[in-house]
Amino acid sequence: MATRSGGSRSGRSSGSTRPSAKGGAGSGRTGSARRSAATARSDKSVEAFRDALERSVTLSRDRLQEVVDDAVRRGRMTRNDANELVSSMITRGRHYTDDLVKELERLLDQARRELESRMRPTRRRATKAAGRAARVARDAADTPLAQADRLRRRAGVSAGGPITAYDQLTVAQIKSRLGDLSAAELRQLRTREKSGKARKGVLSEIERQLK
Repeated sequence: MATRSGGSRSGRSSGSTRPSAKGGAGSGRTGSARRSAATARSDKSVEAFRDALERSVTLSRDRLQEVVDDAVRRGRMTRNDANELVSSMITRGRHYTDDLVKELERLLDQARRELESRMRPTRRRATKAAGRAARVARDAADTPLAQADRLRRRAGVSAGGPITAYDQLTVAQIKSRLGDLSAAELRQLRTREKSGKARKGVLSEIERQLK
């Protein structure tokens, strides 16, 4: 009877953990912060599940001890046999508890991996979309920025370097602007490029302009 009681308690504890795994998957769809919170909740659920099983085993041992003590008093078994029986059943119960917890942890890890694999394509699409938007904005601003640089040079304004938004421009956009620069400005850009991205196309065009 004690063993059946422990099994039913274990079953109820195991059932109570399943919503946590589903909750982790649902939360993952809203962002990495919520996925982290869901992971923490699932880890707590594993601990709660383990504690519940431990309590179940402890209660079963108390009840089992009462039964075998009564059997000893009635002369139905010796004290050594009673102690060995209790120890054997509790050991088996703890092995069963550990197996259940390991299986739960495995299922949670599997759910996390599946969630990450589903989220990965979404993140890639978002990154690509952001990159496309940045390129569209950069290309749309290309002509106005080039005109603004020419006006700045005519006005003798050198703050910010000879080419506005230099690091955000493509090699082709930078090369199209180099013909308007003085030798001093070209050398300034050469130093900046060498200490930065060191793009061969930009550096070779600067050297060509300097010659």
